[in-house]
Amino acid sequence: MAVLEDPPLRLGVADQSQAHTTVPAAEAHDDHHNHGDQHNGEHALAWPEVARIAFVAMAAVAVWFRLWEPLASVSVIGVLGVIVGGRPIFKEAADNIVARRMTMELSMSIAIVAAAAIGEFFTALVITLFVLVAEVLEGMTVSRGRRAIHDLLDFLPRSVSVRRGGAVRDVDIDDLKVGDSVLANPGGRVPVDGTVLSGHSFLDQARITGESMPVEKVAGSPVYAGSINQSGAIEIRAERVGHDTSYGKIIEAVERAERSRAPVQRLADRFAGYLVYFALGAAVLTFLITWDVRSTISVVIVAGACGIAAGTPLAILGGIGRAARLGAIIKGGLYLESLGRVDTIVLDKTGTLTFGRPEVQKIVPTGGVSPKAVVEAAASAEVRSEHPLGQAIVTYARAQGRTILEPERFDYTPGRGITAAVGGATILVGNRALMMDRDVAVPATITVGLEGASEIFVARDGRLLGAIAVADTVRPEARRAIEALARMRLRVILLTGDTKAVADGVARSLGIGEVEADLLPEDKLARIKELVAHGRVVAMLGDGINDAPALTAAAVGVAMGSGTDVARESADIVLLGNDLVRFADTVAIARRTRRIIWQNFVGTIAVDALGIVLASLGFLNPLLAAFIHVTSEMTFILNSARLLPGAERTAEPAIARPSSHDSLAPQIPRLLA
Repeated sequence: MAVLEDPPLRLGVADQSQAHTTVPAAEAHDDHHNHGDQHNGEHALAWPEVARIAFVAMAAVAVWFRLWEPLASVSVIGVLGVIVGGRPIFKEAADNIVARRMTMELSMSIAIVAAAAIGEFFTALVITLFVLVAEVLEGMTVSRGRRAIHDLLDFLPRSVSVRRGGAVRDVDIDDLKVGDSVLANPGGRVPVDGTVLSGHSFLDQARITGESMPVEKVAGSPVYAGSINQSGAIEIRAERVGHDTSYGKIIEAVERAERSRAPVQRLADRFAGYLVYFALGAAVLTFLITWDVRSTISVVIVAGACGIAAGTPLAILGGIGRAARLGAIIKGGLYLESLGRVDTIVLDKTGTLTFGRPEVQKIVPTGGVSPKAVVEAAASAEVRSEHPLGQAIVTYARAQGRTILEPERFDYTPGRGITAAVGGATILVGNRALMMDRDVAVPATITVGLEGASEIFVARDGRLLGAIAVADTVRPEARRAIEALARMRLRVILLTGDTKAVADGVARSLGIGEVEADLLPEDKLARIKELVAHGRVVAMLGDGINDAPALTAAAVGVAMGSGTDVARESADIVLLGNDLVRFADTVAIARRTRRIIWQNFVGTIAVDALGIVLASLGFLNPLLAAFIHVTSEMTFILNSARLLPGAERTAEPAIARPSSHDSLAPQIPRLLA
């Protein structure tokens, strides 16, 4: 439909990111009908539009009741109404002809002029009125999608309190500089990335890290633009401002994705042009067969493709915006479309299904020995160790408030474990081979129930004290995510470089049926290529450097936000909050987006085909044809609008817990750059 002009936008801190990444339309795409992109601006119902619609409506009433017809051969009011009301339609049709684009404006212009030419001015005016009203409704609906992105831009405050020269003053957010001392009051929004200089508060930083609970902030704590200060006042030293902040980079990523064009959008543009050609061809054929001008005009009018030409990019926009609200940054419409076609999910284990850090899972003491004694002996021997399993034991002991003694002697045997002298006793902490080397008897029953974990045996002066099971902790939401994927009938495969015993244990706990362990990075890559070669559409989730080749080879690569830079840069989607349930929700959004787009395609074809047949047979007059055109078009656009994210509610204050994502947020500018 008509081009919607973009009003000038204020460029604040958040808006700078938009300006920073703007790509001219001609550079972004130059070989499509460009219909969807004609609606990229904010659309407000301006008074010229209201006046034009009102004038055409009154002209139609005057023509119907023949209120003033000074000339018998032609309706003066009708001609004025068609000229004034049809001007924007005719102008866009002319522009499209010059640009060699076939659009609905051209077919509507032909219908309006043809109706007026045969003296059907009331019909011409009603068609014009329908088109103008449809333009406004379509523009308002599509601009709602743009507002989903602009809501991100407008989230930061426009005015900021800054301490300069010993005095506090309010400055525009555009005037902030690195090094400024920024004040954030309770209920306010943090405008910069920086470090707390003074004060104490709890911040909701869900928009940045996906953290569901408010995070406690004291002097020295990092804070991020876009966080909401929920309690006390804090003073912040600004370290990143504007589009360099974590929040600014998130906006840039979302906007780049929104501007990118998925293959289905190009298909929609081409299809819209073909429909116009088909409608005009059907109209010519109808006229040659029936010589009925009214039926011919009805054929031209009834066919509408705006529902897919504008509805498809609107659906993509809605899907990307809704996923961003969940903390899933999709780097382009292509990947949203591909995710909607995925039938196989391949998961890495460490850092994806698990936290990627070993933790003590179970203490198994021998008879007459307490769990406390086992832990204290092991922690005292391991306190100097740099081995991850040893550090996990020490961390556990400290968390339990156990006594840790400094060893007088410490020896590490690779592939075996630790031998230490603690309090005059010889402590052994290691695997079964170490115990056998030192003639320490290990009952076979002590390891029952420890499958899938690393077994660490502890002995003192030749006597076994017990065993400690250390394993990577499975993410608490992982099982719910796997169940959600299973309900979508997706094939889930676990590929890991870990041992088969550990991989099988994790898979059993999560309900994953297909497991492949002891894989090198090239093995994972080969497995992904094999699945693709067999016609599977694969999404790969990973977080490590070893996952990067597989992420690239999959149709859609998904990286955990806490993963390595290489993995995140190789991925097509980044999960900021590391929440696997959010990934399952994102898959559901992608599938729903694809389903809605194809509903619009099928519906448009059905309505246009039936309408053209009925109009050619004389069952539809031009007025009814125009009504069907506008109604079907708005139905399909509103169908796409169902994907647009609704209003966001601010999280309520809650008891805070330490954030596991504070290490993630500083990396966001780099991972989304």
